[in-house]
Amino acid sequence: MVFCAGVLWSTVGLGIRLMEDALVWQILFYRSVSLSLLLYVVIRLRSGRSPFALARATGLPGVIAGLSLVGAYTGGIYAVQTTSVANAMLLFASAPLLAAVLGRVILSESVRPQTWVAIAVACAGIVVMVWDKTGDSALRGNLAALGSATGFAVFTVALRWGRAGEMMPAVFLSGLFAVPIMGAICLGSGLSLVVSPHDTALSLGMGVFQVGAGLILYTIGSKTVPAVELTLLSLAEVVLGPLWVWLALGETATANTLLGGAVLLGAIAGNALSGARRKPPPPIV
Repeated sequence: MVFCAGVLWSTVGLGIRLMEDALVWQILFYRSVSLSLLLYVVIRLRSGRSPFALARATGLPGVIAGLSLVGAYTGGIYAVQTTSVANAMLLFASAPLLAAVLGRVILSESVRPQTWVAIAVACAGIVVMVWDKTGDSALRGNLAALGSATGFAVFTVALRWGRAGEMMPAVFLSGLFAVPIMGAICLGSGLSLVVSPHDTALSLGMGVFQVGAGLILYTIGSKTVPAVELTLLSLAEVVLGPLWVWLALGETATANTLLGGAVLLGAIAGNALSGARRKPPPPIV
């Protein structure tokens, strides 16, 4: 289930590339509508309780988690629209290491020496990846991808802060936040909320099958999968994302992206494997 979740999430680049004219704000508006509706049904069926009540119960950590996901979604789509899918996906993969740093700063959680080494190696890989991206657009795309990874890291830390055992209510909140936010941005910037039937259907489908279904599979599968395997299985998203756009659209990656990406993925995999026998941190009191 976790691997299949990564496969579904890996289609984000291809989905964005297949858009005709819709911009990030319009895509997120429709994707958030379908994501919210799907999660409402799933949460209601799984818990038998009101999804709105469960979302309110997450409190301030849930609000922060939801808003951070909105930022992560926005940065992710903008990055794919302005830089290569390979570059964006590989930079997204830095989220676990960023979460380790934020967990140390915000929650005073200890960070293993091996993780600090992995962070240093990952930074070197990121420098290699962005070294040949001199254009303003590509640079903005790279920064957006790192911003997206930071958003997911904040989401992770917020869940840890709130001791949330279930991520779905927080993601449901992200959809509820994103719909009015993206609608207001579209109207404020003169963008129509009406896009082509092709882009509308694609955006709605991404909310259901890519984000929503992937999240459901990940949530169920993560209950019985060790953390190290979660980290490694989630790399399927990063590896397969560039593959789909290469097979469908012929988009290739630069040598710097491949080299720096290999260093980054090696750092993440090495960090996960080095902590395979490590006990999870105790609950925050």
